[in-house]
Amino acid sequence: MIIGICGGTGSGKTTIARSIVESVGAGNVVLVEQDSYYRNLADMPLDERHQANFDHPDSIDSDMLVNHLIRLKQGLPIEMPLYDFVTHTRGDKIEVIEPRPVVIVEGILIFAEPRVLDLLDVRVFVDTPDDIRLMRRLKRDITERGRTFERTLEQYERTIRPMHFEFVEPSKRHADIIIPEGSNTGITVDFLCSMVREKLQAETRPVGSVP
Repeated sequence: MIIGICGGTGSGKTTIARSIVESVGAGNVVLVEQDSYYRNLADMPLDERHQANFDHPDSIDSDMLVNHLIRLKQGLPIEMPLYDFVTHTRGDKIEVIEPRPVVIVEGILIFAEPRVLDLLDVRVFVDTPDDIRLMRRLKRDITERGRTFERTLEQYERTIRPMHFEFVEPSKRHADIIIPEGSNTGITVDFLCSMVREKLQAETRPVGSVP
């Protein structure tokens, strides 16, 4: 089973995804983050990399992401790239991800890519107000990615906000479950965890047995 968790930048989707993994156990669930699949911009000058549009579907190596999700669904391991958000390049190191009964893939654009959308058994959208998302993005970029307030705000106005309304927000229509972040989020996470546990129980239940 592949669960897709989508939402705008700073919506809380990564926190929700990791909460499910922690609750159910990493031995049963694997997390794939779309952010790891940004295209390598090493051949561009650094100034040009900073101006790239990272919120457009073309910024993602969707071919690799789709291939990796198919491999995991087939029970095969993948070599997930590790992306450096300071230099906007793909590092030499990779992370080997072993297949698990349940895969969670999260990212801002996973519902905007039809091939990824078709692979998802459950589609979750985290719907969070714009002002909250902006504050979270500012805090993350400044504390974790070495960026200034001015640079993050300029990026938000130039690409993040317009791309959100062009690609992310419209993709909400594909969701099976919409989480109004900040309102009963814990209840929804508990529901998703229960669904995952039911899937795991079904995987281990003898054929022909009564649930």
